[in-house]
Amino acid sequence: MIEVLSSAALSTIQDLGRTGSLRWGVGTAGAMDPLALAAGNLLLGNEVNAAGVEVPVFPFVARFVEDCAFALTGADCVARLDDTPLLPWWSYRARAGQVLTLNPPQQAGIWRASRAYLCLGGGVDVPDVLGSRSTQLRGAFGGHDGRALRQGDVLRAAAPGTDTCPTGFGLVPPRWLCRCRWTGWPPCGCCPQLNICLIRKPRAAFWAGEWKITPQSDRYGYRLAGETLTPIQPTEMRSHGIVPGVIQVPSGGQPIIQMRDAQPSGATPNLAR
Repeated sequence: MIEVLSSAALSTIQDLGRTGSLRWGVGTAGAMDPLALAAGNLLLGNEVNAAGVEVPVFPFVARFVEDCAFALTGADCVARLDDTPLLPWWSYRARAGQVLTLNPPQQAGIWRASRAYLCLGGGVDVPDVLGSRSTQLRGAFGGHDGRALRQGDVLRAAAPGTDTCPTGFGLVPPRWLCRCRWTGWPPCGCCPQLNICLIRKPRAAFWAGEWKITPQSDRYGYRLAGETLTPIQPTEMRSHGIVPGVIQVPSGGQPIIQMRDAQPSGATPNLAR
């Protein structure tokens, strides 16, 4: 069990997502870095889909109310348990009263990431809603009361595991194991709606252009800034299904990449998915 002492913004409870509910207009939600969450659960012997705490803004401070096994994955947050430095992608054992602090992430080398994941023994014990424990912020359900965590919230571990859960070991981050140089975006499937959108800018030029993620980005979508994509003529569309990963081109001409909290439907032309 932990008590949140300080949470900068938008820390939420997430598992690997809520699948099978798009037909009812319910988005998938889930961890933005599912590999990091799954790795933290594996370190503790949890089910791979167990819920954990996703921390996107720092610092994050929590006190262990009872003895508990935990793991940290994702960004290297220069974490400390009381005054003891902690390694990222590692499992630990905390005693009641100890304080965990996650600081702004290191942004260099193999640790470059923007979100940290705190996994507890057995997973964070919150109700299952439509087959998932993930927080759906827009719908205000799932996770901890359907909202971001705030000071004073208490989270219970499903199986603290201090006596039976082995700790004191970790994983090499996947980025290090790959040891490969980034050569560009992976192939994306282009949607037929690209022709409906009637964009002046050739398709190849879009992929070759430089785009910046703007501050108006969150779990719902990443807004890109770059050369405006101008339609030849105004386009009206019927509402259609949306899934995470779709790139939309709204009337302003600046693309939006739909993320884990993507809306389930919309009438904006899709550039790719």
